[in-house]
Amino acid sequence: MKLYSRGQVVFFSVLSVLIMVMFAVGLGVLRIPLKGGAQAGAPDEAGNTAEAESPALQLRQSPYTNPLLTKTAELQAFTEDERENISVYEQLNEAVVNITTEIVAIDWFLQPVPQEGGSGSGSIIDTRGYVLTNNHVIKNAYKVFINLADGSQLEGTLVGTDPENDLAVLKFEPPRGTELRTVPFGDSGNLKVGQKVMAIGNPFAFERTLTVGIVSGLGRPIKTSTQNVIRDMIQTDASINPGNSGGPLLDSQGRMIGINTMIYSPSGGSVGIGLAVPVNTAKRVVAELIAYGKVRRGWIDATMVQLFPDLVNYAKLPVSTGFLVSQTKRSGYAEQAGIRAGSEPVRYRSTVIYLGGDILTSVDGMKIETLADLYSALEDNKPGERVAVELNRGGRTVKLDLILADREDSGP
Repeated sequence: MKLYSRGQVVFFSVLSVLIMVMFAVGLGVLRIPLKGGAQAGAPDEAGNTAEAESPALQLRQSPYTNPLLTKTAELQAFTEDERENISVYEQLNEAVVNITTEIVAIDWFLQPVPQEGGSGSGSIIDTRGYVLTNNHVIKNAYKVFINLADGSQLEGTLVGTDPENDLAVLKFEPPRGTELRTVPFGDSGNLKVGQKVMAIGNPFAFERTLTVGIVSGLGRPIKTSTQNVIRDMIQTDASINPGNSGGPLLDSQGRMIGINTMIYSPSGGSVGIGLAVPVNTAKRVVAELIAYGKVRRGWIDATMVQLFPDLVNYAKLPVSTGFLVSQTKRSGYAEQAGIRAGSEPVRYRSTVIYLGGDILTSVDGMKIETLADLYSALEDNKPGERVAVELNRGGRTVKLDLILADREDSGP
């Protein structure tokens, strides 16, 4: 038997503890606090969440040339407008990909079987292989395939989705030696109705098709099939047909100003109003999806009930729309801000509602009547941010500022 000295025993004991600690940190079992005290996104002694800094959007993009400056001799025979169209298409069509999916279905023997899913378009936004598209293009997908301009098909992975803005980020590994072309981000904050726009996509399986139109309207609030409201949508008459979803809406200089999302058609056909998510929304969302795989959003840490006629009549409430604050989190942000919860319990079907609390009527300057309104008002707010709210308290209006909690911890 080999004997060890006391010093050797102490040394190997300390070494073993260090190895176990490093292993636990690597697995995420043990978290080391960030410099300065509280860990970002972790609750403090009162159970509140510290504000986490929003990530910066850092993309690696291919060199960009303003098409207006590209006037080769072969284009001189065309009009200025035609030269813009040709130059934008030639420069950016290879940066637009076709996306196809596989979904899992159940056969007659109740066995899962792969089936062909939907298809759409996407924009390469980073030379490392990041692709921006619509969430509904890849929804419920078991596998996602990225089809490049050279005809190659590569399997992609899902980086993250934001159903509230119908956006998703995918990633594929570029073939060795391939230099990807990317679509540059523009600015959707200064758009004008009547401004020329172009859309590149894959309608009806025809790859990389260009359509041209104008900005027909701005600031359109549109409710999606999931009952979310996307604010500030761009309306265009540029054709956005099945397969164009997820592709870029471009200005005359070839900069992305929107992500083609849907067509509103009373007849259900392909003729109607084209709509695109503003690129400024996408830039904010993409940064979070790449950093965290999701979008962190703030929420009011209280249990609230949307008003309905039976409740309004029974409780003789002073308003007919808004959200009744039934309960607040103990020592939470809502309670600290002075929001009052109810105290009189009543049962409605299988739910207990506490009457007598404040009624939330406005959040961040937006009137709140439905849950979709509340989601929409807080869509661009992060945990830890302050927002102004208006309440009806016994028939009088009360204005307060409160700090938002994390929706994942306190959402409905």
